[in-house]
Amino acid sequence: MIRVPAVRVVDEEGAQLGVLPTAEALRLAQERGYDLVEVAPMAVPPVARLLDYGQYKYEAAKKEKEARRHQRSVDFKEIRLKPKIGQGDFETKVRRAIQFLEDGDRVKVAVQFRGRELTHANLGRDLLTKFAEQIKDHGAVERQPLLEGKSMSIVIASTHKPKPSSAVPGVAGE
Repeated sequence: MIRVPAVRVVDEEGAQLGVLPTAEALRLAQERGYDLVEVAPMAVPPVARLLDYGQYKYEAAKKEKEARRHQRSVDFKEIRLKPKIGQGDFETKVRRAIQFLEDGDRVKVAVQFRGRELTHANLGRDLLTKFAEQIKDHGAVERQPLLEGKSMSIVIASTHKPKPSSAVPGVAGE
């Protein structure tokens, strides 16, 4: 599948064999029992390597699977408040948001307005500002208070590193 007349050849140990005609490089690969794989097609001349392509694909898939095992997707959590929320309830919501942020999740904090409360949107803005002030050590405000219909919300991104998921899918009872 290599269509260029000459390639720079790197052998199975990583030593450079120099620039060879493509036909000669293919013959060399077949003599040694390897495949000729183009690894840097944009280089001048393109770089091709002698390697066992099946083994190469297997190891690449294995590395990708290992990387996927240790990653954790960042969830988007939502906390809803009302403009007339009590102090104890507010502090409970702040503690819950801090738990979400420590897990590495992003948090959307929304103030829901009902009826004529919407005429006092500044109360909701003040509440969200107070909320952001209380959790500033655990997260950074990603989006400032924004009124959307009957709710006003902010988005807070975690400053903590996401914790890898402890449960491995498909493994039960460990």
